[in-house]
Amino acid sequence: MHAIVQQDGGVQGDAAAGGGGWLLLVYRVPSEPSNNRVSVWRELKRLGALYLQQCVCVLPAVPACEAGVRSVIKRVEALGGSYNLFRIPDNSPEERARLVRGFRQLSSKEYDEIIEECRTKFHKEIEFERFRENYTYEEAEEIREDLDKIRRWFDRIVARDWYGAGQRDQVAGELQECERLLEEFEAEVYRRAGDDPTVHDRTAHRPPGGQ
Repeated sequence: MHAIVQQDGGVQGDAAAGGGGWLLLVYRVPSEPSNNRVSVWRELKRLGALYLQQCVCVLPAVPACEAGVRSVIKRVEALGGSYNLFRIPDNSPEERARLVRGFRQLSSKEYDEIIEECRTKFHKEIEFERFRENYTYEEAEEIREDLDKIRRWFDRIVARDWYGAGQRDQVAGELQECERLLEEFEAEVYRRAGDDPTVHDRTAHRPPGGQ
């Protein structure tokens, strides 16, 4: 039995207001190969799904989630699985509060992961390169790419933070601090290498054996 989802709903703000109801997805995927189940789980987590138990999850009934769920159920069927998809117009205030709390906890955990990434990996990476005085254009570019990845990660979390976990400003501040540290590192790279083109290419013209 396959319940049909109607094409309506709202934007992210409507999710917070609770006007669109919920999508409840129950799916079954063959246990082998195991990476099939993982691929479905990963796609649903990318949407921001809240798992109630294994292979049972709920999402706010907004267009972004409905489109994502349609993509997921196509994958489920392609993998030889089956599903039931239900629209729940609304539920009791107490149950709704529990679901919203669950969604906020999911987003909060993801925000915490970004904060940890900034404070540990990113900060320490710059500290390490300063320690070994690796002030090169290549290193600055690599660190810039790392920061861009964290920013894209943040954007994805914000997009599925349906009910406002309340840490966006804190994470934005952490990213600003990362930007400040990186700009200081880039300034030092420029100061040391600056307009001397030979600094950038010294190792490239070194003869075999490093002589």
